[in-house]
Amino acid sequence: MTAAVTAAVTDALPALVLLLAAGAVPGYLPLVVAIVGAAALVAYLSHRAGLVPIVGFLLAGVAIGPHALGLVSDSAAIEAAADVGVLLLLFTIGIEFSLDRLARIRSLILVGGGLQVGLATAVVAGLCLAVGVDWRAAVFTGFLVALSSTAILTKLLADRAETDAPHGQAAIGLLIFQDLAVILMVLLVPALGGQGVTGMELAWALAKAALLIAAVLVVARRVLPPLLEHVARTCSPELFLLTVVAICFGTAYGVGLAGVSISLGAFLAGLVVSQSRFAEHALSEILPLQILFSAVFFVSVGMLLDVGFLLANLPLVLAAVAALAAVKLATTWAAVRAVGRTAPVAAASALLLAQVGEFSFVLERAGREAGLTPLGMSELGSPLFIAATVLSMALTPALAPLAGRMAARRRPDVLPESDDDAVPDAAHFAHLADHVIVAGYGAQAEALADALATAGVPFAIATLSPGGARAADDLGHPVLRGDYTRQPILDAVGLGRARVLVVADDAPGTAHRVVSVARALAPHVRVVATAPTAAAADTLRHAGADHVVAAPHEVAASLHRAVLDAARDATPSPRGGGSAEGGDGGDSMRMTAPPATAPPMTAPWIDLDVPVSLALRPDAGCTHGAHIHAVLPGTQGCAECLAAGERWVHLRVCMSCGHIGCCDSSPGKHATAHYHATGHPVVRSIEPGETWGWCYEDEVEV
Repeated sequence: MTAAVTAAVTDALPALVLLLAAGAVPGYLPLVVAIVGAAALVAYLSHRAGLVPIVGFLLAGVAIGPHALGLVSDSAAIEAAADVGVLLLLFTIGIEFSLDRLARIRSLILVGGGLQVGLATAVVAGLCLAVGVDWRAAVFTGFLVALSSTAILTKLLADRAETDAPHGQAAIGLLIFQDLAVILMVLLVPALGGQGVTGMELAWALAKAALLIAAVLVVARRVLPPLLEHVARTCSPELFLLTVVAICFGTAYGVGLAGVSISLGAFLAGLVVSQSRFAEHALSEILPLQILFSAVFFVSVGMLLDVGFLLANLPLVLAAVAALAAVKLATTWAAVRAVGRTAPVAAASALLLAQVGEFSFVLERAGREAGLTPLGMSELGSPLFIAATVLSMALTPALAPLAGRMAARRRPDVLPESDDDAVPDAAHFAHLADHVIVAGYGAQAEALADALATAGVPFAIATLSPGGARAADDLGHPVLRGDYTRQPILDAVGLGRARVLVVADDAPGTAHRVVSVARALAPHVRVVATAPTAAAADTLRHAGADHVVAAPHEVAASLHRAVLDAARDATPSPRGGGSAEGGDGGDSMRMTAPPATAPPMTAPWIDLDVPVSLALRPDAGCTHGAHIHAVLPGTQGCAECLAAGERWVHLRVCMSCGHIGCCDSSPGKHATAHYHATGHPVVRSIEPGETWGWCYEDEVEV
């Protein structure tokens, strides 16, 4: 047998060699290997050198581009992959930037963005006219300089968890208007180049864009949430991912047909998805693709740089970078101040927007086709513009930490980070395992820490508040000063080894981000959060919190009980998993029941004289609605557990006869046992505040 196999392999080797010699390797593979390999290598070297990955990707593009090593020559394929990267990046930003948040910064978008684009265009055009540039080329150059890099800034703000910060919101608002302004600029470029564009054609194009955007927003409210709900119920990750990608690219394509920027279309698609309670699920599915293609985008930008031209004209290029930065700093600062933002926020926003953006490359190509060049220089204009733009992009990541510290000057309760990429020393917390992490340190967190210490439960505190950190130190609690919305901080306090994460932050936006990040990093960790309102509580549940305490007068007691129950659970389970009922759901806290010798429990909230009802949702998929009735509870607790003097975790009521039984996280599983004994198919949770039900026959939540 061995001899036969050896002979077969020997006979096949010549054919294999001939196949390889004939070029069996696909033509696109060297291109892919060059891009991905160079990006990974240079990004690693950049990381070791203390640079952010974006700079590494830009340097990788410079290295493999046609003006350096020349490893990549198919620019069309690179541009296509880069376009996909921009679309996915803006789609993910749209998911995190909901319509409600967009409405809150409408003055920044309309007034601030309009002022910034208008001022930058006017200032650059005026300077060009002063040195004798034709007015058409002067206005065209103003268009190029007015735009900033949406791809770079949204990536930086997301990585630094500053999208919700005042300067982050200001930057996002101005970027959104810039993307809208691209529509008008693209339409005006042919007219500036001498091609006829009537006012009616311009008005119709803008009207189409406005109508399409309005249609997208209507779909966001009415169509997409139930669609994603239906797809998610299939429990097929492949189908869910394909649906999300189809929404992203389909919306971008449809918006592009109306003459609107496809990147803006991708952002709008993200806003559509953000209206669904599956927004975080969609974000986690799409993120790996976004990271890959965004890297290709930054590599493609680096490939545009002509290193020979840069070295030969370095003083001129540096002067151009300084000039465009000065214009962007002044006009952005004035625009943000005009809408009532503080001077530190305006200065931080100006630093972030001090570069030229990727859509300027699109405009530059359109201008060349119409006979326009930057500064009116036919030979020198385009390479000078590209070199100055790539350099300004490469410098932006270095300015982001400075912008964050500048914006924090008026926030004494927050510690500015001296080094955004520094990973905190985790040695002080390396001994912790099966512990509780408390994110935030206010009055409720302080009381919780005392309760954990008294109960002998190991815990660690992460906080940005200097006063809170000092107070925790004084009490001898283990505390880490840092932004607990970021992965390095959570890793440093041992999120992967923890049993419970308590999010005790009063700001709903920050709490939402912490819950989302923690759920993605450590699905096994139980997440308990506090919320100031019922609406905020719903948002945190959708983000992945297992238990949310929202009633202000019951926060302390409820929070302590929930955390201690979860911390003492010897067998923590992933969220929503394990129950044959399928109904312990996102709000349940699983814990080991005390021994049978413990005194019997009762559930005083159950009123034996008040009927319990269950509203069957039309889309629930349950075919046993005839078995659902308004029933009177039979006992104030699990009937079997009360008789045996045992305890339970959660209670369920049979919607056929009113029997009260314990859930499948309880030792007895008496609700399920009742179903097997009687065939009554539907139960409802009778826990305070819970109204969901479960059909055993159809295995669906109702």
